[in-house]
Amino acid sequence: MEWEHLFDDLEGQLAAEWEAERAALDAESERLRISKLTLHDRLRAMSATEGRMMLELAGGERWDAVLRVVGADWVGVSAGGDSRMRIAPLDAIESLAVDHGTLLASLSPGAPDSGLRGRMTLGFVLRDLARRRVPVTVGRRSGDPQHGTIDRAGADHLDLALHDPHEPRRVRSVRGFRSIPFVSLSWVRVEDVSGVV
Repeated sequence: MEWEHLFDDLEGQLAAEWEAERAALDAESERLRISKLTLHDRLRAMSATEGRMMLELAGGERWDAVLRVVGADWVGVSAGGDSRMRIAPLDAIESLAVDHGTLLASLSPGAPDSGLRGRMTLGFVLRDLARRRVPVTVGRRSGDPQHGTIDRAGADHLDLALHDPHEPRRVRSVRGFRSIPFVSLSWVRVEDVSGVV
């Protein structure tokens, strides 16, 4: 009888040690998985719910925003009840504030694939806006926003024809040109909602 208790006790201790080791391995595996998550991964998970967030951008802008789309290196949001799409490069995001549940949900494995839209780079989107001749307002990390039409977008910069808001880009209405490196962009607001990609 004593041997049965001894073996039952040893068996229980061994099972508890195995369970503790498995739990430690699971915890370490989860820490490793989370260590590989990027902000892009987490934003993509958040975009599935189109949740609200407070977005703080380089240059000091703060938007109460709804995340609409996540591209390869940018996000598209609507902010402050304004239906116009605002595009912000990921590297212009200084912080974002969301509720705790959304923050935890963004850690979940297997965020939905956003398809082709998720692979579009900022340059691709800006080239499309240039092709469509869509008026935009460009916010830079330093300096006032500038309104105009993107004439062309290169690998790392865009050329903006400056003109007054709500005026089409015509030779007589253009009052100057700017070449703006992508790294100095804080955001781009698409003024014509029908021109959104």
